Amino acid sequence: MSHGIGGSTAETELAALGPWSRPAPPIRTEERAMRLARARSLMAELGADALIINAGANLRYFTGLSWAASERLVVMVLPRSGAPVLVCPEFELGSLQAGLGIEAGLRSWQEHENPYRLVADVLREHGARRVALDPQAPFFVVEGLRRAVDARVEGMLVEATHVTDGCRMRKSPAELALMQQAMDMTLEVHRRAAAILAPGITTTQVRRFIDNAHRALGADGGSTFCAVQFGEATAYPHGVPGEQQLAEGDVVLIDTGCQVGGYHSDITRTYVFGKASVIQADVWQLEREAQQAAFDAVRPGVPCEAIDAAARAVLERAGYGPDYQLPGLPHRTGHGIGLSIHEPAYLVRGDTTPLAPGMCFSDEPMIVVPGRFGIRLEDHFHVTEHGAAWFTAPARSLAAPFG
Repeated sequence: MSHGIGGSTAETELAALGPWSRPAPPIRTEERAMRLARARSLMAELGADALIINAGANLRYFTGLSWAASERLVVMVLPRSGAPVLVCPEFELGSLQAGLGIEAGLRSWQEHENPYRLVADVLREHGARRVALDPQAPFFVVEGLRRAVDARVEGMLVEATHVTDGCRMRKSPAELALMQQAMDMTLEVHRRAAAILAPGITTTQVRRFIDNAHRALGADGGSTFCAVQFGEATAYPHGVPGEQQLAEGDVVLIDTGCQVGGYHSDITRTYVFGKASVIQADVWQLEREAQQAAFDAVRPGVPCEAIDAAARAVLERAGYGPDYQLPGLPHRTGHGIGLSIHEPAYLVRGDTTPLAPGMCFSDEPMIVVPGRFGIRLEDHFHVTEHGAAWFTAPARSLAAPFG
């Protein structure tokens, strides 16, 4: 049996957990002001007179307001000069004001009114002619704004990706600290989840434990997601429907994460319950080598796609692939992470975004052996002035996946 796999119970492990003893501080008002200033600078490069940010991760980034997008319009309008304005339903004003982390004007609308006209009025008051719109806004929001702007403002809508990605891709020290806490918490949950494994335990039981463990540590709302796969199910990157029971010799793949202050963790560990076969051990070691090769290729200025290429080169030399062919790596090597669990940029061929300090990525060049098993080791790193730094130490070996 691998070190740390089995031998305990869910009750024992949960009893040992409590609120995180070293909480990272929340994002400060001063930092949000710097984000708005940065957005205005990027708006100027885009030639935009105003920025419209829809409810969701982008709104939280700029305002601190955690508010899910729905059919009711909640947006921030940021003019090139002057205070930002929040447009929202009248009956939600109290809740929105309680969560707002910046100084902003408020314009509210009643249920029978057209909120898009209210946004257009704000734009007209600020003389905005070219307006940058949140790329994550749903189509009905885009259309509602387009009609209102066409009717009331002599201008045009353009996509605001240059602004939103330009602000969010490079994390500040405060953001890195929140992500570090989330990553540390999830790795601790992984260790304890491995300890409760026993023959016959179900994937549902393990998922329930992981959610309870994240809650016990103080994560925002427990697990944000949790994939638990045993045996052949591990050959499918995101699993298969139905319950599985653990048996001796099964590959175990657990991929889970949480949020702290809105910032995500996302860690995968794969190991064997019982004695590993030769092919399981060989593929696990190759996966670890590919993960390390991706990490070692990181340097400021290097295009994102080069990191994916570095991982694939390791696999192809061993006879896997090429490209997305199986057995081999069926997806990109990594994704950006922050307030969204998957966000730009991406470690994949075709993404030529140059790496820069503060950018954060997953490193997970999964190997799939169809019909048998899959091995995915996923940790995250942030780009530094000289290379990369892990948030969490990678698995040391198949026999010691947690060190």
